[in-house]
Amino acid sequence: MDINSDDLKTFITVIDSGTLSAASVHLGQTTSGVSRALSRLEDKLATSLLTRTTRRMELTEEGQLFLERARAILGAMEEAEETIRIRRQQPAGRLCVDAASPFMLHCVVPHVAEFRALYPEIRLELSSNDQITDLIEHRTDIAIRIGTLVDSRLHARALSASPLYVLASPGYLARHGTPRTPKDLAGHALLGFAQYEQGNNWPLQHATGNSLAITPSLSASSGETLRQLALAGQGIVCLADFMTRADLAAGRLVKVLEDSYTGYRQQIHAVYYRNTQLARRIGCFLDFLQQKL
Repeated sequence: MDINSDDLKTFITVIDSGTLSAASVHLGQTTSGVSRALSRLEDKLATSLLTRTTRRMELTEEGQLFLERARAILGAMEEAEETIRIRRQQPAGRLCVDAASPFMLHCVVPHVAEFRALYPEIRLELSSNDQITDLIEHRTDIAIRIGTLVDSRLHARALSASPLYVLASPGYLARHGTPRTPKDLAGHALLGFAQYEQGNNWPLQHATGNSLAITPSLSASSGETLRQLALAGQGIVCLADFMTRADLAAGRLVKVLEDSYTGYRQQIHAVYYRNTQLARRIGCFLDFLQQKL
């Protein structure tokens, strides 16, 4: 049959990328070359792995079975290669790290140069998803998740905890006044999250509890977008310290309603599928990032 690792990588990349053209970019090949490679693989297996139309591709039943085996085979090959690397005490290989854009920009990117200098044989791939991502589907080794964890299938490592602050720009407060109590927020423009209700519960003590559910007058899916809106004077926002520390120090944003803060700190975890015999490249990245946080 003579199927090799390149055949498996091509097939998996086509599935993960969604289209032949996207896969060709990842593989550094032409779209026609990827198509021919896929056809050769189907010829070797004497079966169709995908049904292809002009609009989309779908796995056949045989394709789904082969995909599971192909992932397992490549995973075993990577582990075998890494075992040899570990014997030489040189963490190496591809390491894909996923985090929401605010955390990526403020907590990972500033330290990438130092990490690469320490571990030059690790090939970092950084991706940003503001929604929870499936680690296997997106070929992700580590995902950084902010807030309460809900996926029990994953192993988690606590990295840090970040306080949340209610903030506004000096310009906004000069135009609209400064709220003195949580009740005063009803008369202000509030910036909140779209499709993330947990982010719209602000940790403020008020008459009926320690968490104030707000209704945003302007919402966004990304915390970084909300930060930029607050900097532009579009309203009051509740964001983590890790992404607003520099703004507070420079006076671009100021805290409001400090007397009502509950002291709540948002948990930051790294989640991953491997637990026992944790891949050395994953372990060294987690140790490095935890030290920086």
